Order: sequence, then structure tokens, then C-alpha cells
Amino acid sequence: MNWIPSPLRIPGFRAYWLARWTSTIGQLAMVIIIGWQVYDIARETMPLKEAAFRLGIIGLVQFVPLFVLVPISGYAADHFDRRWVGRATIALELGCAVALGWYAWTGTTTLTALFTVAALLGVARAFSGPAFQALAPNLVPREILPTAIALSSISWQSGSIIGPALGGYLYAVSPATPYAVSALLFGVSFLATLAIPPIPRPEPDRSGGFWRKTTEGIRYVRTNRLVLGAISLDLFAVLLGGATAMLPVFARDVLHAGAGELGNLRAAPAVGATLMAAWFTFRPLKTNVGVKMLAAVAIFGLSTIVFGVSTSMPLSLASLAILGAADMYSVNVRQSLIQLHTPDDKRGRVGAVSSLFISASNELGEAESGLLAALIGPVVAVVAGGIGAVAVVAIWAWKFPELRLAKSFDHHEIDRQSSSTRDNKEPVT
Repeated sequence: MNWIPSPLRIPGFRAYWLARWTSTIGQLAMVIIIGWQVYDIARETMPLKEAAFRLGIIGLVQFVPLFVLVPISGYAADHFDRRWVGRATIALELGCAVALGWYAWTGTTTLTALFTVAALLGVARAFSGPAFQALAPNLVPREILPTAIALSSISWQSGSIIGPALGGYLYAVSPATPYAVSALLFGVSFLATLAIPPIPRPEPDRSGGFWRKTTEGIRYVRTNRLVLGAISLDLFAVLLGGATAMLPVFARDVLHAGAGELGNLRAAPAVGATLMAAWFTFRPLKTNVGVKMLAAVAIFGLSTIVFGVSTSMPLSLASLAILGAADMYSVNVRQSLIQLHTPDDKRGRVGAVSSLFISASNELGEAESGLLAALIGPVVAVVAGGIGAVAVVAIWAWKFPELRLAKSFDHHEIDRQSSSTRDNKEPVT
């Protein structure tokens, strides 16, 4: 059994991994169909550009709850049992799947229902992100945390492969089928979280007032330039370069494909990301991690440009797979640096800030892509976004030299860096 990555030898982490994997499959099987139904319903009465804008609105309605709830969700992850916070979010997602399954079964699905459920999924993500991100370091020794993060990414990315493809092909069976299967997967995920044992944790510091405690994560990020640079790099690169929101447009009106092919397009980035995450579990990064992260984000932008100009399904799939691999590379470095540089009593709140930035890049990126596509067309919008992502890398390499100077994940070096950071309380402006 020595070939099994060391975090998976820990029963609590295995249960955590299974919970994330099954919930990811269920969530993305739903999301891909929500996007398809929104675009399909909108195209019945609207021209392409207006329908693409409605598609972008899905991202906005998911982002607003996260933006509003980020102080509370981070506080909850640091002051309550992280396992039960995660269980509550899975239960909410289960309810969303049942509701949309019922609408699809009865043929009463409307844009209002789809947008409402998308907003509820945003609420679930607002709380699940900080709780699950902060839970992983509690389940494994610190020296194998980067490997655990890579494995956690595999659960997400492999679920991102299976979920969209599963949703697309199940939708071909009947509109209600993907939602029914998602509900089943959420049930399995909930049961898996029940197998995660209690985590001994110090009593949280409740002094200083509720508002001060809820905003402490934001203050910590502002004063730690490495954490701020890593989080904001992802925010602006994906905000500009994200192409996934336009996949229904490209599938239907550029590549002339159907729901099944849309599932393949949506899964392609996850294929590349999963292969990269699997590589990290056996060959973790050791040197020059900051420079490599910046290079990966640049490749992400270049792959976005290739996807935008492609009219060939094989080339589109290949560029999306490379895009996903590059994104996974940068995600592994970023998450490892953030988790290792953040004290456990602040991980929930810092994780909430990170989730806000990630959601801003993803959901607001979808809204930005939809608006830009309505103004200049989807192809030009995606290409321009890829160029913008490459430009962000150059700017951040200059603005945050701490990213270029990050050398390794050695926890002794990180302890020295964190001590130096705590000694310098000058916030970043």
C-alpha cells in the first residue's frame, strides 16, 4: 500500500475526499444543465447576443450571495464545527437538485426558477468554500499538506470531468434525470461527511467584537503581500481570461454541437487539471514555485486565445485541456502558499476572502464575458480576455516581487517568512 499517497492513508481525509468528489460531480452536473436551459430558453425568444448576456447573468446571481455573506461564512468556518458547516451546504445543494428535478419533470422550468436556484447555489458555495478549505489542514500533518491539496484538487477536477459530461448525457435521456442523479450524489456526499471524525481545535478567540472578528481575514490578507498577490493574480487573470461562461455559445453557434458535446467542452479543462494534479501527488513542486505559478497563468491566457479563434472541435478541446492544466498548476501553488502562510485560527476567514476572489473571477467573469460578448461578439470577447490574462501576469510579476521570490513549500522557511510578515504590519494599498 506504499504506492497510495500518504494523505489517503488517513481515514478522515479519505472521507473528506469522497465528500468533495461526489458533491463536485453533482454540483457541476447541475450547473452545466442550468446554463444550457437558460441559453436554450432565452434563444427561443432572443437573438444570440441577448441570450449570451442572460447566460452571463447566471454568474452574477451566484456571486452576489457570496459577496454579501463572505464575512459571515469565514466567521462560521473559524468559530463552528467545520464539518457541520459543510454538511449544511451539501443539504442545501440537495434541496436545489430536488427542486430543479421537479420543475424539469413537470415541464415548468422557467428562467426565474433557474436564476433563483443559481443564487441558492451561490449561498451554499459561500459557506462550503471556507469550511472545506480550512478543514483539509486539520486532517493531515503539515509536511504533507501540499500533497493533500493536490489530492483535494483531484477530487474537484475529476468531478469537473465527470459532472459536466454526466449532466450533458443524462439530459439527453430526460431533463429531470441529471438533477435526480445529482440529488443522489449529494446524499452520498452528506453521508461521507458524517464519517469525518471530530477535529481537536483550540477554543477560538471571541474577544474584540463580532465585526472585528469577521473582518480579520480581510485585514490579514491586506498585510500579507504574498497571500494578497497570489489571490489577486487569480482574480484578475480568470476574470479576464475565463472562457467557460461562453461554452454554450461556442458549442451551439461556433462549433455547431449539442448538449453532449457541450459536456465534453466543459470537461476538457478538468481533464488537463486532473492529470496535472495527479502529477503533483507523486512529484510535488519543490523549487521556484512562485515563478512557475506566474508562467502557468501566462499559459492559461495563451490557451484562452487559441480556444477563442478555434473553429475545430479537436483544437478547442486540446486548448481547453491545456488551459485546465495550467490553471491547476497555478492553483496548487497558490493554495499551498495560502494555507501554509495562514494560521489555523484564521484559515476560515482567509479562505472566505479567497473564495470571494475566486468567485469574483469565475462568476463576475461570466457576467463580464456575457456583457462583452453582447457588445463585441463572443469570439472577440474570449480572445481579448486571454490577452488581458497574459498582461496581468506581467503586471503582477512587477507589482508583487514576493511571488517571484517564493522558492518552496518548506514549512521551516515559511515559518521564518510568516514571522517576518507579522513583524511588518504595513497594509498593502
